Amino acid sequence: MFTVMRSVWEVFVLMFISVFSKSVEAKHTARMSLPVEGHCLSWRLAVEANNARAWRSIPIQCLFYVENYMLGGQYERDVNVVVQQIYQYMADMVPGEDGKDAWILDVDDTCLSNLCYYQGKRYGLDPFDPAAFKKWAMRASCPAIPAVLGLFQRLVESGFKVFLLTGRDDETLGTATIENLENQGFVGYERIILRKSEYRGKGAVFFKSEIRKQLNADGYRIRGNVGDQWSDLQGDFVGDRTFKIPNAMYFVP
Repeated sequence: MFTVMRSVWEVFVLMFISVFSKSVEAKHTARMSLPVEGHCLSWRLAVEANNARAWRSIPIQCLFYVENYMLGGQYERDVNVVVQQIYQYMADMVPGEDGKDAWILDVDDTCLSNLCYYQGKRYGLDPFDPAAFKKWAMRASCPAIPAVLGLFQRLVESGFKVFLLTGRDDETLGTATIENLENQGFVGYERIILRKSEYRGKGAVFFKSEIRKQLNADGYRIRGNVGDQWSDLQGDFVGDRTFKIPNAMYFVP
């Protein structure tokens, strides 16, 4: 009798241990899954606040997070919020009669979207490939980012001089970039400025600062500056106010 009771007790203990272990494992799994999204939310906040710098690719555990961010609607909503803030800033702004009130807009992932390209690069998990990106850009098929296209058109219609400033190489990508922009509705800008040979190898902050310095010397008042990279918005003569378009896929120093 004692032996039977002992056997029953052992079976009960084993069952309890099995159930308890599965419960602990399930809770551990849940804990492991939640911090990934939480970490990626915090990582993207650090990116947008310019606390995370000089990163070369997105964190591997954030691949599906970035994919969902870019495709699930949140990216578009975030861009729309930025553009609405610009409209509020513009509400009482009237360009001067001298034609010197200017805005600067970046091109890649500000005016034109490279999302289709970065889908093939796992949303920035793969290292940047200059040759592949050049081949992509030469297709002149980047779609406009709708909210920024609407902003561009309003700026032009309001009488501001809009300068499109991009780090794309003038010699190799100038024609394709202009064609792409015009095909997407970016018509009426004052000038598009691409990177010429004397700025090759120079960082984006230096290059764009030098261009803005030249515009300032020409008498232009930079009333606003819009870009997806902090390097678009740093340096000298950044303008009266800067606005950053979100970008969770890559960092340009």
